Order: sequence, then C-alpha cells, then structure tokens
Amino acid sequence: MILEEIIQENCPKILEQEERVEIERIHRSPPVFNPQLTTPRNVIAKFKNNQMKEKILQAAKKKPFRYHGSTVRLTQDLAASTLKDQKAWNTIFWKARELGLQPRIKYPSKLTIFLQGKAWSFNKTEEFQAFINKRPDLNRKFDVQAQNSRESSKDHPQDC
Repeated sequence: MILEEIIQENCPKILEQEERVEIERIHRSPPVFNPQLTTPRNVIAKFKNNQMKEKILQAAKKKPFRYHGSTVRLTQDLAASTLKDQKAWNTIFWKARELGLQPRIKYPSKLTIFLQGKAWSFNKTEEFQAFINKRPDLNRKFDVQAQNSRESSKDHPQDC
C-alpha cells in the first residue's frame, strides 16, 4: 500500500514501534480522475488507531514527507463547519502575524496569540474584538470592527 510506503520512507521509527499501520478504509477524492486538473487527487485514509494517526501527523508537521522525490502533504481532514469556523479567523490571523503576535489556530477553531510574554486564547472573533477594544494600541492596529461590518454587509446587503 502506498501510504505505508510513504510512512516507512519518512518515519520508520513509528513502524518499528507498531509493526504496521492499520487502516480502516482509504479512497481517493474525487473518485474519478480528471486529466484537465493539474493538482493531484486527495487520498483520504481512516486509521484504526487514533494514536498512530496523531504520531504520523506530528511527524509530518516536523518535516515534509516525500515519496519518490515528490513532496507529499499530510493533513487532518476536518468537518466543513470546523473549516468555516477556522476561516473566520483568517483576516485577524494574518494581521496578528504581521504584528509579530505569533498567532496559532488550534483545533477546532481557537485563536491563540502571544502578547507581552503571555498567551491569550479566544474561541470567537467577538471575544478577540472585546480584548483589543480594551487595548488602544492594538485597537488602532486591528481594524476589526470595520472588517466585520464589511463582511456583514456582504452577507446582508442593504435595500436600495
């Protein structure tokens, strides 16, 4: 199986500990190959052992996996709702990164920033907005209210 070969090539220590990777099911998405698409199809695998999956994902975060010289990207498949929640943080995340706040989005969709040597975590964009409203220096740098009003006006166009 190709997935086992990829794991063997990139993190043989995991296979030494576990002997073999047990996969419940594996398939490609989309199921039919389209020659007009230039990107490769995704391979989705469900592992029988969640700890094994976590070890492999951690190893993939530390260094890029390769298969026959080509880079292979391994990521966790998340629910559409989780991806949508994480996407809500995008603008704030990039601005925080630009300001050197070392932002992280943790599962499922929690933003963590580092400010003045302390970690601050927020579950919702509203919590983050309340946090920066209390800090005038950050409030000027993040124009969150303007961003949110622009986004909400896209969702709810005004009647003309």
